[in-house]
Amino acid sequence: MSFFFYPKSVAVFGSFKRGAIAYEILRNIVEGGFEGRIIPVSLKGETVEVAGKTFKIRERLDEPVDVAIIAVPANIVPALIDEIGPLIRGAVVISAGFSEVGNIELERELVENAKKHGVRIIGPNCAGIFGVHGKFFGSFEVRVKPGGLALISQSGAFGGAALAMGNEGGVGFSAFVSYGNAADLNESDFLEYFADDENTKAIALYIEGVKDGKRFMKALSYAASKKPVIVLKAGKSASGAKAAASHTGSLAGSYEIYRAVFRQAGAIEVEEMEELFDAAKAFEMYPKTGKRVAVITNSGGPGVLATDKLEKLGLEMAKLREETVQKLRSFLPPQCSVKNPIDLIADADYERYRRTIETVCRDENVDSLLVICVPPIFIPSEEIAKAVIDAECNKPLIVNFMAGELVRNGVKLLEEKGIKNFPTPERAAKALKWLSLR
Repeated sequence: MSFFFYPKSVAVFGSFKRGAIAYEILRNIVEGGFEGRIIPVSLKGETVEVAGKTFKIRERLDEPVDVAIIAVPANIVPALIDEIGPLIRGAVVISAGFSEVGNIELERELVENAKKHGVRIIGPNCAGIFGVHGKFFGSFEVRVKPGGLALISQSGAFGGAALAMGNEGGVGFSAFVSYGNAADLNESDFLEYFADDENTKAIALYIEGVKDGKRFMKALSYAASKKPVIVLKAGKSASGAKAAASHTGSLAGSYEIYRAVFRQAGAIEVEEMEELFDAAKAFEMYPKTGKRVAVITNSGGPGVLATDKLEKLGLEMAKLREETVQKLRSFLPPQCSVKNPIDLIADADYERYRRTIETVCRDENVDSLLVICVPPIFIPSEEIAKAVIDAECNKPLIVNFMAGELVRNGVKLLEEKGIKNFPTPERAAKALKWLSLR
């Protein structure tokens, strides 16, 4: 399926009036820097100007392309697929009005016409796809920064919101696919594909329900054996299951069955969107870690909160070796606590943080470090961020700089070096929990 995410040519079908879906997708493709051929198609012909470029709108597709993105009325989609089938490898059908509103026969006709020509279909009733490393933004959703997360979403709107949240949280993406009704390609196909995609480090999956449970179990197990798979399941309650059925026409089924499948396959289930991206941030940085955590903080309260959360999550506060404790005592002020959590007190500067991180990291009883910083007004957060960056440590290191404007510059400096910030001690602790599940 790589032609979907790394295409060399694309045709966009629909209206190219400003604000129309096809126009917005075309604009996203052009502004996103796509380097292949771009062909807008509409029966009205004429030209369209997008991002300073003028394209001739063709009345019909008359040359081969890898992908067709279709945003025309649902009732003409099957015939269009039949017409252009010999010229395309895959189609992304944005158009709604198929099985999700009861038009099952129309959707069946769409799939049959595609199969006749060996064409694969994403959708219908979807928000499109991104192949971020291929500079291909074949959707009307917000563009994202390149990175390692592939987001698979049954819901287009959820996907759009999730992309925006990911941007805000410093998550980088390898791909995005909204698959809607899954008339042909579905979540199992994408799990298998991204499991083998070299640009994808972790997979995030939002599902409401699946149609082929055995196939899903097999695909999920395969993907989770290769890289972290983070799952957010909607439709857990009875009312939620009914809403899911009316949304994409899928059967949500018993949540207990899904939960058992996730566990058996080795996937990591999260409860909320926020957790989805916190887990993704953790796995973008590190593949896994053990359960023994050392907490380093300049503020006692957040250190206690982190300790409480770590233990509640089933992680362990690492028991530091006596050699480590003596080394810490040799350079830390006597007011500092050298027990885990290690409290560097409020005036902790660059040198105190850097030396503590390096000393604790060398302790063989420590699997990972959680570094907390609540900077006083007389120590810039950038100074502590630089200490984290400069410290020589080869173990997973999760940071919690808080809060808001006080740490904005420090967080920016960390993110420039690929170190993601978790805004509360509890969220940082959860990040370590997810890493320990691999």
